[in-house]
Parts: sequence; structure tokens; C-alpha cells
Amino acid sequence: MDFNVKRFAADAGTFLSRAVQFTEEKLGQAEKTELDAHLENLLTRAECTKHWTEKILKQTEVLLQPNPNVRIEEFLYEKLDKKVPTRMNNHELLGQAMIESGNEFGPGAAYGNALIKCGETEKQIGGAEREFIQSSAINFLTPFKNFLEGDFKTILKERKLLQNKRLDLDAAKTKLKKAKMAEARAAAEQDLKMTQSEFDRQAEITRLLLEGVSSTHAHHLRCLNDFVEAQTTYYAQCYQYMVDLQKQLGSFPSTFSSNNNQALLSGGASISMPTLPVSTFLPAAAGRSSSGFSELLSSDGSRKARVLYDYDAAGSSELSLLADEVITVSVVPGMDSDWLMGERGNQKGKVPITYLELLN
Repeated sequence: MDFNVKRFAADAGTFLSRAVQFTEEKLGQAEKTELDAHLENLLTRAECTKHWTEKILKQTEVLLQPNPNVRIEEFLYEKLDKKVPTRMNNHELLGQAMIESGNEFGPGAAYGNALIKCGETEKQIGGAEREFIQSSAINFLTPFKNFLEGDFKTILKERKLLQNKRLDLDAAKTKLKKAKMAEARAAAEQDLKMTQSEFDRQAEITRLLLEGVSSTHAHHLRCLNDFVEAQTTYYAQCYQYMVDLQKQLGSFPSTFSSNNNQALLSGGASISMPTLPVSTFLPAAAGRSSSGFSELLSSDGSRKARVLYDYDAAGSSELSLLADEVITVSVVPGMDSDWLMGERGNQKGKVPITYLELLN
């Protein structure tokens, strides 16, 4: 118990001496030992590294998970050392909605089939995004966090210890200046030698740690390369998925391509994209002359027509079609110009013009 009291008194005395020295330095009443320029530069670089590491880490987390509420939830799970519950991302949710709606409209219908194909692609993109986020978290975010929570905290601890040793050194210098008696000066000189030795030793430890920041930069550079590679893979996968989907949608007789063409013809500026236009994948028949249909619409006769795509009748007034079959078509007064009356044997019903090619 007696030893503890003495230790406490010694620590209190050291703390008081440091406080007095620090206060006098601030008031300009005491000299301050400056760190050498190299050490100061190392400290500045470490602080700069910490600042930008924090900023890059934060913005990367926002990029990978834009929802702040989800980020907070994931942070709490991480602190509680619990597994984050698996949830569908936005692409997967959109894909599921498209697939469900496509099944509701009917997989046999052009629109329903297209929705299902789009939904499947969105789910593929969602899976690629999940892999990208996981790879980035392991190879990019984790090393950055380890530096901030490990190496830099050690640097802060040693730097604080260096500051205390510096205060002890300057306090010893002040004590030596104030000593008048020979015995007091001898004790002060001995104390100064000891504090100078401790300060030099701590400065060397701090310097070695700070020089290790260069290794941190080299490691973070490798992590950055891994992050760029993960992004490249992710975007390449998404691009390929969309090109494949674009090809599949090109087989559907839809008017969405005409909307794209209208936008291009409107005189607005266009942006060059590294992808093929949807019209590239449309059958050659999509660009056929409409003169044959114009002649048919202006006459009361009938013509043979080849069916280009399967078509599921939406009602009893329409006729279902099979690709490559030949039917007879004619115009019915009062019928919409986008439709013709089709006949196959005893079956009869409306058919869309966009699914047909007139035969000579």
C-alpha cells in the first residue's frame, strides 16, 4: 500500500510538472524543444494519410451502399459481431417484380415474355453487384479500416508519449536553469540526461512508426488496383448482360425501337455509347417497305401473308399466330389501321400488322 501511495505521488508530480511546462510554453514564458524537420514532415504525412483514408473510406461506403439507414444497420451488426441479414438489392427486387408481372401477363405473350427476360437480367446484375460489393469490402475497405483502427491508433499513442517526454525534457531544462545550489544543479543535470535519453528513444520509436506509412501507401495502392479490377469486372458483366438482353428483345415486334429512332430524329444531341442500337438486332423485315400494306389497306381484296413471330390472342376477337405460317389477311372497314382480319381455314380473327410480311 505504501508503494502505491509513493507511485501515485510520483505520477501526480510528473503530471503537475508537465502541466506547468505546457502552460508556460503557451504563455511564452518557457522554451520548447522543437522536433527535427524530418520528424515533423513524417507527422504531417501521417495526418494527411489519415484524413484522406477516412474520406475515401466514407465515400466508398456510400458508393457501395447509398442507403444511410442500411449503412447504420450494417455498422451496428459489425460492432455486435453479428452476421448481417441477407436482403435483396434493388436490381434483384426489380427483377423479381418484372418476373412476377411477366408471369401474370402470360409468358406466352410478347410483353410478358419480355418482362421475364428483363427480370432475369436484372437479377443477374443484382448478383454481380453483390459480388462486387463483397470483393470491395474485403480487398479495399477492410485494409483501410485496419489502418485507421490499428496502425494509426498506435502512431497516435506513441506521438502522445513523445509529447509527454518532450514536456519532461523541457521541464528538466527549466529546472536546471533555476537551480542555484551545486547539489541541486547536479541533480537537475542528472535528471536532464535521463529525460533527454528517454525523449531521444521515444522520438526514434515514433520515427520508425511514421516511416512505416510508406509501406501503408504501397499496400493501399495494391488495394486500389484490386478495387479497380473489381469495378472493371462488375461493369463488364453488366454490359454483357444488357447486350444479351438487347439481342433477345430485338426478336420482339415492339414499338420501343421506334421511340429511340424518334428521339434521334428530334434533333437533340445524342451520346455515343459502346453498345449496338436495338435496331441492329431487329429482323430485316422491320425495315421493309410499307407500300404493300398501304395498297392492301386502300383496297377491298385479300392477300397472303407470312407470320414473322408467334402471337397469343388477347381475346376472342383476335387470332393466335405461329411463326412462319401463312395466312390470308384482308381489310375490314372501321378496323384500326394497325390491324388486319386474318383467316386460317375456318379460324378468323384480328391480327397485328407488325407480325406479318405480305407475300407477292
